[in-house]
Amino acid sequence: MNHDTLTRQYLDEMARCGVSAAETSALLREQPLFDVRFHDRFLSRPVFLGQHERNSLHSDMEHLRTTLLSLPERLFGGDLTAFARAVGASEGQVRAAVRGRAARASGLARADLYLEATGFKLLEMNFGSVVGGIENTDFCQGLLAHPAIARFAAAHGLGFADTMRAQVESIFAETGLAPGSMPVIAIACDAELYQPLRPYMRVLVPRWAALGLDAIPCETGGLRAGPGGLWADGRRVDAVFRLFMIENVPSAGPYPADPILDAAACAEVPVYTSLDGDLFASKVALAMLSDHRNRHLFSAAELASIDRLLPWTRQVRPGPVTLEDGSTAELMDYAVAHAADLVLKPAMLHGGEGVVPGWQQGLSERDWRSMLATASGRSYVLQRRVRPMPELMPGESGELEPWIVTWGQFAIGGKHGGIMTRGVPVRSGHDVINVGAGASGGAGMTVQSQAGG
Repeated sequence: MNHDTLTRQYLDEMARCGVSAAETSALLREQPLFDVRFHDRFLSRPVFLGQHERNSLHSDMEHLRTTLLSLPERLFGGDLTAFARAVGASEGQVRAAVRGRAARASGLARADLYLEATGFKLLEMNFGSVVGGIENTDFCQGLLAHPAIARFAAAHGLGFADTMRAQVESIFAETGLAPGSMPVIAIACDAELYQPLRPYMRVLVPRWAALGLDAIPCETGGLRAGPGGLWADGRRVDAVFRLFMIENVPSAGPYPADPILDAAACAEVPVYTSLDGDLFASKVALAMLSDHRNRHLFSAAELASIDRLLPWTRQVRPGPVTLEDGSTAELMDYAVAHAADLVLKPAMLHGGEGVVPGWQQGLSERDWRSMLATASGRSYVLQRRVRPMPELMPGESGELEPWIVTWGQFAIGGKHGGIMTRGVPVRSGHDVINVGAGASGGAGMTVQSQAGG
């Protein structure tokens, strides 16, 4: 039982039972975290993977995750400062990353992927506590309240990983706090994120309390050094959950999160997760994996996973590059001649910010050349265009409509950690999918047993 078969059988069964997007949306509106995160924009069904597909994808993702984390040792002799500069960090970001470096990198990651006809292809890799989509479990639980969907899931052995519970378990594991101790955790946000996230955190705090964490949401500047470590709202905190990103660290001058980084550096207060993890999400790090000159550094298993998942990716700079077939071309000339097959991405931004598809409607050759010239020698990459297969979704009246879906595959503590999805209708014409730009949210189910054959 695989993705295609499960999808076809699900759509047939829901059509037979008359299940529409109106029904599934009504179920999902009852999920409190969705009301504040997706604002009534939901995919009308989960996506599906067979057991072998899930295991293969997780194995490939783990190879990419661990290989990315090993790049400072493999390419820079263990020098994190040199690696940080190479992937596009400013000097202020370099200092912050090195100062707050953890003894080991976080075991939480999310790979964002498209599913092509030939398999999954990576768009970007995200690391650590700033990764969103942890509430994907609510989507599956909400849909399973529908009897027809519950019957289908049971008949095919479908289930899902509890991503939020796995994340909380990893917080205990990575901070060294004792499970059952109900530690005080400061959820520290950059100032510009704090107000927009407050409704979400009001719902999250009691959810975490049920899982053993006493959370205090606050701005990074709201944490102060005091007796025994850091204090927030008059309480000493046992750990900090980081919701501030390296891209917001200034090039020079003080940073509101400095007390947090100082406390982490002297091992006073553990931070989940350390700021240096954001460096490995740089698209330049992906270009290092893709670069033919580095292939001798990786094992056969690592290379097989890289070749399956990672599209051709190169840092934007003049000079010859090796193409997939082994031939060489001058990068800038090649990029101009093959604009419709390439996408320009900034190294250190997230959420689709700054991404320019070469096939974008209205983009002239002159404009594309100008963008390439501006990006050349800076922290930008060119990546081969990925052409996702549309996923058919039931509409309001049950009619099927093709959608483009980004799969967010979680790995937590070395295990499969669940699937979150974002999608837009094909007719929307959107080239970049993110929730902030109006994408709908959803999740995935996978075969957990052989009930489905």
